[in-house]
Amino acid sequence: MLKTTKLKRKKRLKSKSNKPIRSARNSAFDILARREHTRLELTRKLKAKDFTDSEIEEALDILTQEGLQSDERYTESYVNMRRNRGYGPLKIKLELQQRGVSAELVEAYVEFNDQSWLETARQAYDKKFGGKLLETAKERAKRMRFLQSRGFTGDIIQKTLT
Repeated sequence: MLKTTKLKRKKRLKSKSNKPIRSARNSAFDILARREHTRLELTRKLKAKDFTDSEIEEALDILTQEGLQSDERYTESYVNMRRNRGYGPLKIKLELQQRGVSAELVEAYVEFNDQSWLETARQAYDKKFGGKLLETAKERAKRMRFLQSRGFTGDIIQKTLT
């Protein structure tokens, strides 16, 4: 009994190592099936799977032509998601730049003069501090730091605290 178990285990290990090599397009497609990714994120993940630069570029070009990978779609959904979680335009802009989104797309989707950022800041502020009144300068500074860490501009922070 023990001998047959060892043989079965060896066969399983051997068959796993002989699996066909997947194409870069199929790997990228599987990654995109879980969530949207920027071109830079996909490139990094495919490089980690030991695909060559030419294979990666070719696969990503095909996926972009087919409409399966889009930095614009990613940017739109990412901005909406982060905004709904109470983050401001500065933080969202920085995060998008770190993910390889072009400056043109960031500027198109992160509108700093949009008045809805004030409402987002107020919602984040109310969620964190509720209806507690400001009593000291120390408390005011703490609340300002909170909003600043969330990525809101100084103008929005001042309007939120008044």
